[in-house]
Amino acid sequence: MALQDTLTDRSAAETAAPVDPQVDPQALADAVLAGRAVTPGEALAVLHTRDDEVLGLVAAAGRLRRHWFGNSVKLNYLVNLKSGLCAEDCGYCSQRLGSEADVLTYSWLSRDEAVRVARAGMDAGARRVCLVSSGRGPSNRDLDRVSDIIDGLKEADPEIEVCACLGLLKDGQAEKLAAAGTDAYNHNLNTAESHYDDICSTHTYADRADTVAKAKQAGLSACSGLIAGMGETPEELVEVAFALRGMDSDSVPVNFLMPFDGTPLEGVHALTPLQCLRILAMVRFVNPDKEVRIAGGREDNLRSLQPLGLEVANSIFLGDYLTSEGRAGAADLQMIADAGFVPVGAEDDPAHLAPTRDQGAPAIRRRGAGTALAPNA
Repeated sequence: MALQDTLTDRSAAETAAPVDPQVDPQALADAVLAGRAVTPGEALAVLHTRDDEVLGLVAAAGRLRRHWFGNSVKLNYLVNLKSGLCAEDCGYCSQRLGSEADVLTYSWLSRDEAVRVARAGMDAGARRVCLVSSGRGPSNRDLDRVSDIIDGLKEADPEIEVCACLGLLKDGQAEKLAAAGTDAYNHNLNTAESHYDDICSTHTYADRADTVAKAKQAGLSACSGLIAGMGETPEELVEVAFALRGMDSDSVPVNFLMPFDGTPLEGVHALTPLQCLRILAMVRFVNPDKEVRIAGGREDNLRSLQPLGLEVANSIFLGDYLTSEGRAGAADLQMIADAGFVPVGAEDDPAHLAPTRDQGAPAIRRRGAGTALAPNA
């Protein structure tokens, strides 16, 4: 409860804060396309866009998305190699120290099992497989396990991108992963440095930034993003977005809090779908030419506005997450096609360019007026 009390106090302070002046999103998009970087004040104004102007904001941010990424959507697939029983106390995490969340716990998957699970996503069109394990950071033996799994994935598909997410890295470990064929390393900043101590006490923001730097120095593509909805202020969302720009993260996952029962953030539902769109747009304006990924929590937080999120972001996770289920991959592929987008790697596939899904005949009404059954309402 202590963490929730802290977040409540911060929320009250946010409500009392003055709102920055509005910006014209189309003029801001013009400026970015002309080569000017947005300022923190402009990014903050994006987060204060009125509800009735969010669609215009999405359209403006979409110009940036289409300028750099066209109508493509990169599909990513998570494989949780080792689940639960983590010694870190990140308040948002269902695998944290002391978590009472009823999630799967298991030790390392074998190479064959990890490749089998990954193939499900690869066969559905995923171009990047993200190999994730719980814990503070990998041992050298853990790196050997992951290296063996990467070898198996590259045997299955030499073109597949592999992103490792194994926690904090020690000196030399990023280089070992690079030598094993790892393409990218994910380690999210998660929140602003000014907010980090409210979320975690077993490691620091600086520890996270150091691991991203180690990955980049080893030649790995840096993947680092944030989690929104943990009681941070708009100013802190802007702060972390600019920190990600400063570290030149190649891909920026935007997660929306999933408040698992049995964690300190249980029951915290701070976001609306329109707020999620504002956050995505702000991240796009601050990092216009980067891969912006709608990551965990999109189903529960964006809800029916998920297709609008694709107008801003150019990347999503397909299928399930680490400890929570996502929606069916087929539904996401249909959403992508219906919205006029194409998965990376399927640009020449007529099924994606002009979807012809056979939905069958309309269902005949058998309830409501003229029947003894209750109406559908």
